[in-house]
Amino acid sequence: MTVLAVAGLTLREAGRRKVLRALAVLTVALLGLSAWGFSRLAAFEIDHGGLTSGESRLVASQLLNLVMFGLSLIAALGTAFLAGPTLAGELESGIALAVLARPVRRTTVLLGKWLGLVAFGSGFVAVAGVAQFLVVKVTVDYWPPDPVVALVLLAAQTTVLLTLGLLLSTVVSPMASGIVAVGLFGATWVAGVVGGVGDALGNDGVARVGTVSRMLLPTDGLWRGAMHAIQDPTALAGLGPAFDGFPFLSQASLTLAYLAWTALWVVLVWGLAALSFVRRDV
Repeated sequence: MTVLAVAGLTLREAGRRKVLRALAVLTVALLGLSAWGFSRLAAFEIDHGGLTSGESRLVASQLLNLVMFGLSLIAALGTAFLAGPTLAGELESGIALAVLARPVRRTTVLLGKWLGLVAFGSGFVAVAGVAQFLVVKVTVDYWPPDPVVALVLLAAQTTVLLTLGLLLSTVVSPMASGIVAVGLFGATWVAGVVGGVGDALGNDGVARVGTVSRMLLPTDGLWRGAMHAIQDPTALAGLGPAFDGFPFLSQASLTLAYLAWTALWVVLVWGLAALSFVRRDV
């Protein structure tokens, strides 16, 4: 059994799980609510003339950042709760014995499952993200400056979280692995906001909280890079340091060094997951 065969089986299994239906319902609900909200923004501009075109673009870009955070949260929930059952659930139920009994390396199985989940998560982000961008384009005529970069970074965010979920699923139950992964995702985002507040106040100790958290789990750093690719370039013009702590503004794009660290982080965590999976009794 090859890596691609395992990846294909993982994709088909993910498509049959109830998590996929839940993701679809949540995504459609988010798209519908955002379409209604952006249409009201456009109607306000037309009926009342309360916003100039520039102001409308600025408000639309900030609202889009907020909506895309909801999309990233849906993707995080989906991938985290798919990663656990994909490995830990099969180990607990004994299904994995049918595959592992064959002359196939455990690392091959793990890599195949990881690739299948990455394809699933990236595909979800691409489809839902493009749909959301089209909603905003149709309603308020706003298009992000770097949509491809934004979607790639959001897909990388799901990859980071599902890799963590796979590692956790080798040592704890499927439900626990999903809960811990999503909890760490939320905690890292909160730590990033706290770090931004520290920057705004000039408190280096508090600001370091966000920096350290983004190194330990790169999800918040990738999200901030995606925000910078989505928001209108004029969003930061004229804003003082007091806005550094605003959770839906990103001050700068990601550096190559941080992207390299993220890739290394994924490799290291996947390696730990492989080591744990190889040593686990089944």
